[in-house]
Amino acid sequence: IYSVYGAVRKPTPEMLAGVDVLVFDIQDIGARFYTYITTMGHAMEAAAENGLPIYILDRPNPIGRLAEGPVRDETFHSFIGFYPIPIRHGMTVGELAMMIRDRGWINESEKLDLYVVKVSGWDPAKPYVKTGLQWIDPSPNMRNINEALLYPGMCLFEATNFSDGRGTERPFEWVGADYVEPEKVIAELEKHNIRGIRMQPVEYVPVDMPGYAMNPKYKGKTVRGLELTVTDPVHFRSVEFGVHLIRVLQDFYPDKFEMRAPRMGRTWGNADFYTMILEGKSAEEIIASYEEELKQFIALRGEYLLY
Repeated sequence: IYSVYGAVRKPTPEMLAGVDVLVFDIQDIGARFYTYITTMGHAMEAAAENGLPIYILDRPNPIGRLAEGPVRDETFHSFIGFYPIPIRHGMTVGELAMMIRDRGWINESEKLDLYVVKVSGWDPAKPYVKTGLQWIDPSPNMRNINEALLYPGMCLFEATNFSDGRGTERPFEWVGADYVEPEKVIAELEKHNIRGIRMQPVEYVPVDMPGYAMNPKYKGKTVRGLELTVTDPVHFRSVEFGVHLIRVLQDFYPDKFEMRAPRMGRTWGNADFYTMILEGKSAEEIIASYEEELKQFIALRGEYLLY
């Protein structure tokens, strides 16, 4: 058994010695920075370079077809932004693999011998909670469908001093900071009529959780913030909600809320978001700034949808 989630991220020729075929069978979440799709790309690249076929055993995208956020700029290529796709792409790993090959997003893609084994009986228009499928955590901090639906927007806070709930039993569902006034923040967010989300005040204390989160933000301190519950998984737009929340935090707490420009650029996919927030652009203006490139991606995506 070899690990490709550490110092070595792509299977080496030595690892592949004696191998006849590569198989990728991993549950994705549907966000650009959820790095299993990066690992898939490395595996596809290794297969192409070593003359091996690769089979992608497709799985449902648990957060559905909705696409959100900006398409990643080429200058922000990274392990958490391996492809020029939106934050929330709305594709299965099999569909994405075909796009990666055809668009030449990996080395020697023209040599790739790719096979996608389709999912049987999956309707992407049906919310995951209605599929009857058992939820199995794809990673330690992805423990239910509510967290998965929140993740594309709440993961933006990894580039800030705002807690995303790591170090608790409710990552991405509990978010906050020691300077936040939950009722005030919720009242402001509710003015924007954001669809499909219920917000309640919450207090929590992040702690070390071996295997889940070590040294989380505000470790051992009382955090005040929001408890988030998705009430309409079909229409809730997590990235847009994240934009609104960051806008409110910057407006209410300009001397306490902090963003880290390099990490935010890698997470968002370009440098524009950080700049627009500091310039005072509204959430609506920020969302409008990427709508055209998102439409172009959705049109391109249509060539690869299998379901």
